[in-house]
Amino acid sequence: MSLHHLLFSILTLAFSSASLLAATAKDQTLNTHQAEFFNPKLPPRILSSSKKFEGSSDIVDLRYHMGPVLSSSPINIYLIWYGRWSVSQKLLIKDFVNSISPSATPSPSVSDWWKTVSLYTDQTGANVSRTVVIAKEHSDTGYSHGSHLTRLSVQQVIATAVEAAPFPVDHRNGIYLILTSHDVTVEDFCRAVCGFHYFTFPSMVGHTLPYAWIGNSGKQCPEVCAYPFAVPGYMGGGGPGSLAPPNGDVGLDGMISVIAHELAELSTNPLVNAWYAGEDPTAPTEIGDLCEGLYGTGGGGGYIGQVMRDQKGKTYNMNGSKGRKFMVQWIWSPVLKACAGPNALD
Repeated sequence: MSLHHLLFSILTLAFSSASLLAATAKDQTLNTHQAEFFNPKLPPRILSSSKKFEGSSDIVDLRYHMGPVLSSSPINIYLIWYGRWSVSQKLLIKDFVNSISPSATPSPSVSDWWKTVSLYTDQTGANVSRTVVIAKEHSDTGYSHGSHLTRLSVQQVIATAVEAAPFPVDHRNGIYLILTSHDVTVEDFCRAVCGFHYFTFPSMVGHTLPYAWIGNSGKQCPEVCAYPFAVPGYMGGGGPGSLAPPNGDVGLDGMISVIAHELAELSTNPLVNAWYAGEDPTAPTEIGDLCEGLYGTGGGGGYIGQVMRDQKGKTYNMNGSKGRKFMVQWIWSPVLKACAGPNALD
């Protein structure tokens, strides 16, 4: 997720409410118990984007380029915790990942959100799998490749995990997910990216494996990568403030939306030759990029869209497992040809 995709300034989004039709009637049932709806207007991110996309099928040319999607079930997540992670931090992120698969969680849910991802198909007509599981975990508490990673050394972290045999080589339906702790710096992190996905090089890892990296921005750049739970410092004490994160952790709550973004894009474009807009496969505009900064109906023009706020003032737009609540950006629907989310009101 490059900067011109990631840092979609809220002010540059010109989505109209009519273009934000997001779900079938079945998916529009909202769990409103002890929650209020509001559509906050927030200041733009500290950096702005030079690329602008309109939320209509006339402008967005999202096309299929004949490559594979992750259609085999389940999608196996191989999770690498790089650096120092507390038990509670790990639990929060795992609860989000475990919320993706079909469940009885009240709507609007993370599982409902993933339904949009599962609408994407490959050339055989096979859909992206609805089921996502954490197959294995590996903790790299010794910072095996240092406290600063480059894009290439991120792949070396995967190679270390594969060589040590906590992880199998899973070409068909595996995602290798590297999460770096707050004290790890990564090339282009905060400056140009909050996360990215690609595939490993055989020369680096010995195999071609889809992977994603996301960093915890809590102490490095929350106003960039944990927006809207942090706002640019130049706003000072004036103007609209940041929103209260649903799980009380600005860095992790912001990170979860980036994880969602990358998992959705990696599942629909694992080898960067499947679903994307634009003519340049080295800088594709993918299903998360098209909806960056949108969390509910009525987003655009500085508004993030209709989201929910509980009695403690915490903001969220979907429910997860174990009673968790999350704030996750919308994604592009190939059926509606608009940004979609389970908390849509129209």
